[in-house]
Amino acid sequence: MLWFVLYTRSRSEKMVADSLQQKGIEVYCPLRKVKRKWSDRIKIIEEPLFRSYCFVKLEEKDRHLAFGVPGVVRYLFWLKKPAIVRQVEIDTIKYMLNNFDHDLIEVIDLKVADRLRINSGVMMDLEGEVVDQHGKLLIVKIDSIGLCISIDPRKNKLEKIG
Repeated sequence: MLWFVLYTRSRSEKMVADSLQQKGIEVYCPLRKVKRKWSDRIKIIEEPLFRSYCFVKLEEKDRHLAFGVPGVVRYLFWLKKPAIVRQVEIDTIKYMLNNFDHDLIEVIDLKVADRLRINSGVMMDLEGEVVDQHGKLLIVKIDSIGLCISIDPRKNKLEKIG
């Protein structure tokens, strides 16, 4: 069986995961604990790590079963095929959520023209603008030194600013 990525309606991830589980479908909706401040208190709530996504473990032939659940929009596709997530990647997400402070876990979606701050390595504390992307590498223009550098976001701590 394979892990497929389901795209859900906004703010429906937990409801979709519960409904799929009730139908006997193995589902994983990674949740992280975050602090939310109300006028009278601070509360810790669980929110999806990946907005509008749930992972389902199904046989290819059974993918249609997920569409009987309210809130499911479609499957995520990559190169015209349903996106598949390897078991080791699911295990890594689970390990990260079980062993690291959730305040340190954040999913950042960087695109061309986004501003970012580098928070690790030799270029630490420099700010720049994403000017291009080549595969998994980001090409970032660092104004203060007048250079463009390539950064692997998997190996560097980056923070989206502005």
